Amino acid sequence: MAVDANVVIFERIKQEARDKTYQSAIQAGFKRAVVTVIDSNVTTILSAIVLWILCPGAIKGFAITLLIGIVLSMLTSIFVTRWLINVIIPLGTDKEKLFGLKKDPEVIENA
Repeated sequence: MAVDANVVIFERIKQEARDKTYQSAIQAGFKRAVVTVIDSNVTTILSAIVLWILCPGAIKGFAITLLIGIVLSMLTSIFVTRWLINVIIPLGTDKEKLFGLKKDPEVIENA
């Protein structure tokens, strides 16, 4: 789930970066991706709660482990990924390579 969340976030940023500056693409991409990430993780959290309530012993342990893992994964995907991108972008890294896209020279100059 953590990998899926990061893929969703980077793909949304890629979609936004095609016609915006990188900083505005990051903000818009995160805004659009957070809804999807939270939705998918809440669905799994609900499944873990149902397992915990309805199932015996060992499966309850799995449900608790799943619940803790999903919550930590969601928080990490949303907050740590945003923080890392905001740290890396100002360092002058190759933004096109980071996001895997090619942009128009006019848009790159405005970034």
